[in-house]
Amino acid sequence: WDETHFGKMGSYYINRTFFFDVHPPLGKMLIGLAGYLSGYDGTFPFQKPGDRYEQHNYIGMRGVRLCRLFCAFLGSCLVPFAYLTVLELSKSLPAALLTAFILIFDTGCITLSQYILLDPILMFFLMGAVLSMVKCNSCADRPFSASWWFWLSLTGVSLTGAMGVKFVGLFVVLLVGLNTIYDLWDLLGNLSLSLVMFGKHLLARVLCLIVLPLALYTAMFAVHFAVLNRSGPGDGFFSSAFQSQLIGNNLHNVSVPE
Repeated sequence: WDETHFGKMGSYYINRTFFFDVHPPLGKMLIGLAGYLSGYDGTFPFQKPGDRYEQHNYIGMRGVRLCRLFCAFLGSCLVPFAYLTVLELSKSLPAALLTAFILIFDTGCITLSQYILLDPILMFFLMGAVLSMVKCNSCADRPFSASWWFWLSLTGVSLTGAMGVKFVGLFVVLLVGLNTIYDLWDLLGNLSLSLVMFGKHLLARVLCLIVLPLALYTAMFAVHFAVLNRSGPGDGFFSSAFQSQLIGNNLHNVSVPE
């Protein structure tokens, strides 16, 4: 059922048709992009679950062959992400291998990753944020190094991805936030660290974990509204002034009072 739902929204992006959905746009934008790059023309109607795709090129969005394409590829990334996270936390190769083994044979992950769904995209960013956070923590003994900045910035990017797919990504934002507060509290209690250096640590986290995610989140919506410039099923949720900007709308280019 959800494949019918989100596949249709991927088609909306390809056709530049405006729509409204309860979730943020990033997941559907990526689905639409994957379909576009793989040759899907956005013409499949997605009317009801179980409809055959027939001659339509859906493989790029779904990716059932060899787990190479988009949703299946992102779903397969969960295994190395989990392996690296557990290895970094436990320093135990058997524990990391066991984690990877469990995920490889988890039928839930396998099923979610072979359809046009937001779930594998969401899980990719969730686990990417956790992995980046753990890697950044491991660089605590060499702050402001290239690797430290890389993992801290990647944590911020992953937080944007998680929140940009579904608002449930807020939970990983909370996790990273609590970890950051603990980290800063520990630094504040370090008497060998000057207040100037502590201020640099605080500023780095504000830039990478607050400013960067907010900028990317805003840019994501800017792309969303720039691409969807044609009238569609989501027009009625917005003001007349907004509808007048949509090509094909009855109010298109009509002068609307403020």
